[in-house]
Amino acid sequence: MDLFDFSLKLPITDPTWIFLLVLLIILFAPILLNRLRIPHIIGMILAGLVIGEHGFNILARDSSFELFGKVGLYYIMFLAGLEMNMADFKQNRGKAVMLGLLAFIIPIMIGLVVNMTFLKYSLITSVLLASMYASHTLVAYPIVIRYGVSRHRSVSIAVGGTAVTDTLTLLVLAVVGGMFKGESGGLFWVWLVVKVVFLGGLIMYFFPRIGRWFFRRYDDNVMQFIFVLAMVFLGAGLMEFVGMEGILGAFLAGLVLNRLIPHVSPLMNHLEFVGNALFIPYFLIGVGMMIDIHVIFGHGDALKVAGVMIAVALTGKWIACWLTQKIYKMGAIERELMYGLSNAQAAATLAAVLVGYNIILPNGERLLNDDVLNGTVLLILVTCVVSSFITERAARKIAIDEAHLEDEKRPTELEKILIPVANPDTIEDLVNLSLVIRDPKQRDNLLALNVINDNNASEALELRGKRYLEKAAMITASADVSLKQISRYDLNIASGIIHTAKEHGVTDVVIGLHRKVNIVDSFFGMLAENLLKGLHREVMIAKFLMPINTLRRINIAVPPKAEYEAGFQKWVEHFCRMGNTLGCRVHFFANEETTTLLQILVKKRFSSTMTDFSRLDDWGDLLLLTGQVNYDHLLVIISARRGSISYDPAFERLPAQLGKYFANNSLIVLYPDQLGEPQDMLSFSNPRGNNEDQHYEKVGKWFYKWFRKSDK
Repeated sequence: MDLFDFSLKLPITDPTWIFLLVLLIILFAPILLNRLRIPHIIGMILAGLVIGEHGFNILARDSSFELFGKVGLYYIMFLAGLEMNMADFKQNRGKAVMLGLLAFIIPIMIGLVVNMTFLKYSLITSVLLASMYASHTLVAYPIVIRYGVSRHRSVSIAVGGTAVTDTLTLLVLAVVGGMFKGESGGLFWVWLVVKVVFLGGLIMYFFPRIGRWFFRRYDDNVMQFIFVLAMVFLGAGLMEFVGMEGILGAFLAGLVLNRLIPHVSPLMNHLEFVGNALFIPYFLIGVGMMIDIHVIFGHGDALKVAGVMIAVALTGKWIACWLTQKIYKMGAIERELMYGLSNAQAAATLAAVLVGYNIILPNGERLLNDDVLNGTVLLILVTCVVSSFITERAARKIAIDEAHLEDEKRPTELEKILIPVANPDTIEDLVNLSLVIRDPKQRDNLLALNVINDNNASEALELRGKRYLEKAAMITASADVSLKQISRYDLNIASGIIHTAKEHGVTDVVIGLHRKVNIVDSFFGMLAENLLKGLHREVMIAKFLMPINTLRRINIAVPPKAEYEAGFQKWVEHFCRMGNTLGCRVHFFANEETTTLLQILVKKRFSSTMTDFSRLDDWGDLLLLTGQVNYDHLLVIISARRGSISYDPAFERLPAQLGKYFANNSLIVLYPDQLGEPQDMLSFSNPRGNNEDQHYEKVGKWFYKWFRKSDK
């Protein structure tokens, strides 16, 4: 008996070696294919083809590939819903529905004619086969994530169109399957649609509420990650329970949890990391293992069927994208990206062919025969390759164009947000606030500061401050954002913040609201008061009673003449960016003149933000907001330093009003920049120069000159 047995039996069945081989493929496929300029996705699929039973038979497509493959497929659909910019999607939902309907109807019509005339299939077989041409899977979606263009308009349209197309395809599949189960009589169609709509309504109503409740009570990253996965599979399982494919439930779960998982949050980074590192590659390798390349050398019918399927699928999708582009006057690169994303066949196509293959007709034949089954796997290979190449090229071009555009728009002043850390209970809230207001196009724009008072400096205080800084850095690192840690000694905390801000060119300071320790203590505390006296940069004083990602609305009270402060445009940009990131509505309360200029600014530069505008004519009427601000809203008060243009004596009553009437609300009090010249109202005019905006421009110019004269 040999001491070591090196005999190799294929396929490998030992779980350790199976998992190791899969990890090596995930590791080395991108490295090798980068040299050949081939998309990673194709590498995973080709690797699965090589190691599968139709290749060198190194691995069998066992239950692990079925499990992880299904998880990966659900993950792709879930991330598609989660990454979608809901504000853009609401603006473009008409385009998405149009693309989805065209991408379903055109391949169905072409396929039905070709299947019956050229392939000589029956009506039912032709309908089911044509529905396979119409469906598609977002296999290439990780490419747009990698290039950072997942929030582009064309991506939102393609993702929304996918939901429409696959829903209709799966309905056809459910109906055809029901016909051969004796379930198609009576109100089968109506009952199926009712079940899907009812379940979709339940998911859309209950999932956000359950998610908001969970995130408010549990802040552990691991628990939140597991909770989100459970919600994804619950949605998928419920859809399968009513007779639909689980991918629809996973996509819907991503849509409804979209607002609770900000794009820049640590949780989003964890979800993308795990999916792109393991689950999605596992799915792609499993798809490759199903492809039988020998079909090319098979008999003529299989090759003919495969050629027809590929031609109809590619042609039908291109016509749908071309018509959508022409109808809505979109760019050619947008059409290319939509076509790339809506091209790949995998999930619903496999579901349809397996259902049809397993249906035995009364004459003993299969509804979809071996030729269709072999043609389907070749269809999957070709469309995934075409989809990956087209998406890679279009996404790269869009990313380059957007980078050039950002370089042209890049402000002369670099953003630097300073976060003083002194209270461990507020560190996470302040860092998360900074993450959602920062400019994601700028790097290294977050700084955390710990100030140690010279009078009571000790090693214990230094170690404690170091722990606070490390905690802040861990939060930003989880969101893949760098944070510069600063620790310094100074006479007092306010002096340390002021000196650090000047030394590092800080543009914004975010601090927590002071907690009163005795009855004579002020509402904002001596730190905030000294900071405002010595620093003329934007200062946010924040208090959060719940996690930022669970807020449903941002209410901003704007005083008269706020538009003439130097920092007006900056704070509007911060809160519009925050609204976009959190997917919540921003509601401005201001007088008529300020509202006019806010509308112009938002319309021109932040049109994707969901906004509302209400009148607040007198700053003394601030208490009217008590009926507008709910417990899960954020109240933002735009204040001003004494002596500034927008300063109002009513600000003196602000601490008492906030402490009495808004004690149970999350709150930000913002003091805008006082550096530089006041904002030029002419810069807010719409470049299209319509009559309404020209009127606003004249109004803004008149008020600007009037206030300048009155100040002198």
